[in-house]
Amino acid sequence: MHFEMAERMSRLPKQFFASLVDKVNARVQAGYDVINLGQGNPDLPTPPHVVEALRTAVLNPKTHRYSPFSGLPKLKAAVADFYAREYGVHINPDTEVAVLFGGKTGLVEISEIYLNPGDVALVPDPGYPDYWSGIALAGGRMVKFPLLPENAFLPDLAAVPEAEANRAKLLFLNYPNNPTGGVATPAFFSDVVAYANQHHILVVHDFAYGAIGFDGVKPPSFLQTPGAKACGVEIYTLSKTYNMAGWRIAFAVGNPSVVSAINLMQDHYYVSLFAAVQLAGAEALNGSQECVRELVDTYERRRNAFVSTLQENGVDCPRPKGSFFVWMPVPSGYTSTSFADFLLERANVAVAPGVGFGECGDGFVRVGLLTTEDRLREAALRIVRAVQEAREAR
Repeated sequence: MHFEMAERMSRLPKQFFASLVDKVNARVQAGYDVINLGQGNPDLPTPPHVVEALRTAVLNPKTHRYSPFSGLPKLKAAVADFYAREYGVHINPDTEVAVLFGGKTGLVEISEIYLNPGDVALVPDPGYPDYWSGIALAGGRMVKFPLLPENAFLPDLAAVPEAEANRAKLLFLNYPNNPTGGVATPAFFSDVVAYANQHHILVVHDFAYGAIGFDGVKPPSFLQTPGAKACGVEIYTLSKTYNMAGWRIAFAVGNPSVVSAINLMQDHYYVSLFAAVQLAGAEALNGSQECVRELVDTYERRRNAFVSTLQENGVDCPRPKGSFFVWMPVPSGYTSTSFADFLLERANVAVAPGVGFGECGDGFVRVGLLTTEDRLREAALRIVRAVQEAREAR
């Protein structure tokens, strides 16, 4: 018996990267040594002191019960302490923190909370595809703004048609940026606040890669900007900073009315995040941050190993300023999809086609720095050889 799904399900974007996974798996099953740089799944373990905090909490029977629906006070206090320590931002833990079941959940929920059918959301192109999912489920309409290398992958919001800006209810931003590796500046965030106030738009800053900045640069929080809390929220996940991707713990911070709305929706969707995971999250935020410094150093060494090997062998590839991705231009004559297929077939290196993140992503592939320096050098050399062979064949 077949049951028709609701019409909203047909609006969901196609899972572009599912076909990439299938291609990589087929190649591996055929016996090839594939270096898979196409995904964004952190490869290093959660720091031991965080794991130990979970173990201790799990053994306490009090964590086996329902925790408060809006999150443990200890975790929300840890979030406030984290923002004060890292960014000099005062956060009220009672009214300005919403605990999330992973950052992705919050990014989808916020569109369902604020968009009516036909309402406009401004989204980056290229950008994280799950922004699209929440908008689609809400019946909203996306207006995309391009992220271009000549503008350091920062949007020119003034180029958004005035009529669309006036209709917009949400503006999604993400810095350090997935997939481009671009990093925002305080001046840019000041312009965003002014733009949001002018058009009465809620800013949603996806700060998933907030800890990962290179060359001595600490990426700024949107909430450091004067007036940011009045017009927006920031979504921070522990997945990247602390290698807690599988733990599914994140939080939204900022505007109290938005935090209250998120808590209201989650009160209907969920009961509460397992208390032991919340206590481990508090330990990650409050404990030693040496693991974070070591992690960022690791990603910077990986970036340098991969990009330097390409550049030393005549392949153009800029160094990203943040995140754990490299946004690599494709050679002339290729689309992002055809070049990704070419690298998988000729070099046994898997990368993500840029067009999967939006039309402006065509012309690039995303490379995840999620394996060892040796494997990244090997991947770069394989890419160099494949590109050279393609040039010689023309």
